[in-house]
Amino acid sequence: MTVLTIESLTKQFRGLRAIEDVTLTVERDSITSIVGPNGAGKSTLFNMVSGYLKPTSGRIEFDGHDITGMAPYRICRQGVARAFQISKPFPELSVQENVLVAASFGRAGERDAKATTTRAIDICHLTPLRDRRAGSLSIGNLRRLELARAIAARPILLLADEPCAGLNDAETRELTNVLSKIRDSGVTILLVEHDIKAVRRVSDRVVVLEAGRKIADGSATDVFSDQAVIDAYLGTAPA
Repeated sequence: MTVLTIESLTKQFRGLRAIEDVTLTVERDSITSIVGPNGAGKSTLFNMVSGYLKPTSGRIEFDGHDITGMAPYRICRQGVARAFQISKPFPELSVQENVLVAASFGRAGERDAKATTTRAIDICHLTPLRDRRAGSLSIGNLRRLELARAIAARPILLLADEPCAGLNDAETRELTNVLSKIRDSGVTILLVEHDIKAVRRVSDRVVVLEAGRKIADGSATDVFSDQAVIDAYLGTAPA
C-alpha cells in the first residue's frame, strides 16, 4: 500500500530548478532511501514533503490526503515527523525528558506520552541512557535521540535526514539497526543518506536524484549497478 505519492514535483528558486518534475511513491512499512550528489535536490524534496517549502508545481499526497503546501505543524499532525541531521535537544534535560516533550505533540488523536516515551527510547536503544543529560551525549547517541524524539510524535512516515553522517562504522551499524527496528515497529521511513554501505544495508528501495531530476528508482542492487548512477554519483574506481 502506498503511503506517500509525489507527482511531477518542481521547485524553482528564481532561475534555478532545484527539483524538476520528480515523481515517486513510498510504500507503507518500507525504507526508501533518496541518494545523490550534493546539490541534487534531496533536502529541497524533504523540505517540500515536510511543509518547510511550497512546491512551484506538482502534488504531494500522504495517506490519502493532499498535503501540498500545507503548514509543517499540520503535516506533523497528519502523521509525518522529521529527524534532522543536526540534533538540537534541550541540553540540560535528560534523554527521557527530551523524548517526553516530543511525545506530548505530533499526530492527532489520543496519546499516552509516558508509554510512548518508553517505547521510543527502547526502539532507539537508549534505555541505559534515559537519565543521562542530553548535552553530554556523543554524536552517535544524539542521532539516536533525534530519531527517538521523532518517533515519539507517533508518525506514520518518518523523514530521516542523513542520520549516519559523521559516524564511525560501529555507530553506523547500530543506527541502521535502529532504523530497521523503527520500520518493523510500523513506521515507514523516507531516508536521505550519503553512506552507501548504510543505504545498501537498510533500504527496501533506492531513488537517485541528480541536478534535481530522478535518474534511477529500484532495488539497491539494481540502482547501484546502473551506469547512469555510477557516472553521476558513484564514480568509477581508477584502474
